[in-house]
This record gives sequence, structure tokens and C-alpha cells, in this order.
Amino acid sequence: MAGLDQARLDTARAFVPLTIAVLTVSDTRTLADDRSGDTLVERLEKAGHRLAARAIVPDEVEAIRAQVKAWAADPGVDVVITTGGTGFTGRDVTPEAVEPLFEKRMDGFSAIFHRISYDKIGTSTLQSRATAGVVNATYVFVLPGSPGACRDAWDGILAAQLDYRHRPCNFVEIMPRLDEHLKRGAATSSAAAPPAGA
Repeated sequence: MAGLDQARLDTARAFVPLTIAVLTVSDTRTLADDRSGDTLVERLEKAGHRLAARAIVPDEVEAIRAQVKAWAADPGVDVVITTGGTGFTGRDVTPEAVEPLFEKRMDGFSAIFHRISYDKIGTSTLQSRATAGVVNATYVFVLPGSPGACRDAWDGILAAQLDYRHRPCNFVEIMPRLDEHLKRGAATSSAAAPPAGA
């Protein structure tokens, strides 16, 4: 799949680097042994993107949600990628923390991730609740906590879709329009408000 997407690069277009924040969700990992976070940072930087920030938070809904919300509110962050907490144990709460923030849900991400994963680990892919969506005009991708899953998601989906040169379409080219609903709402509110001094 990655080879197919590579063939779809329009070399007449210039690469547009994005700023990407990486969040590892774990009760036990530190920066010294966070191989999944390392995998994502290595890949995004090798692709030409910039690491906006990196953090590790425990498997707690409020801690996860607070960090994702903070990064999504930061105009210097284009994309947030989380790793960890997508399984079915009692401490796996990343989807519960992040999905309520989605203004738009990216159902196709989960479908393609599971398709790629199935080819490698078979029906065990069912044990992941990988998901994605848009929060405050920021793309948010929620990945499992294994380095292999992070590699699969980046190599099979994100590398192409976060590359402005990818054809026939990609996430980068629609980024300026992600907040149209917010601008439209503000314009409507302004139009409805009485003129100053009235």
C-alpha cells in the first residue's frame, strides 16, 4: 500500500511540512523507554515534518483529554497523534477521552488501519479501537500502543495523507477549510448583532 501511495506523489507540488504533537498514553512508560513515541517521532521527522511537542500522560480520561484539547487549541499544532490505551482492558480509555472532542469523525481511518493490520496480525486487529477525527481544525489520530501499530498507521496511511503532494487528495490541502463552520458561525453571529451604538 505504501508503494502504491508513493507512486501517487505529484512532484510538481512542493512538500508542506506540518507541526505534529505526539502523545503517549501509559501508566508505566517514560521518555527513556517509549518506543512507540520514538517510532512516530522518527517517522514524522524523516518525512520532513516538525515535532511540535511530545508528552506522556497516564491512562486517565481527564489527563488525556486535557492534553489533546490544549494541543488542538494551539495554532502552532496541525496534527495530534496519540499512541496507547485503545484496547479493551479497564485502563484503556483513550477513545473515551478523545472521541467526545471530535467535531467530525474519520470513520475511514479505522477501517483502513484494520485492513492493514489484518494482513499482519489477522483477527487480533479486533483488539484495537484505533480512531481519528478533527478537533478545533486539528487532525487527531488515536493509535494503539505498540511500535508495530504506529509503523503500520504511519507507513500505510499518515505518510501519504499528511503529504501535500499526494494525489488525488490529501488532508493537507483541506486544512485551511477545516474551521469553515466556526467562521460561518461567527459571521452569522456578527450579522445578527445590532450595530455598535444602536
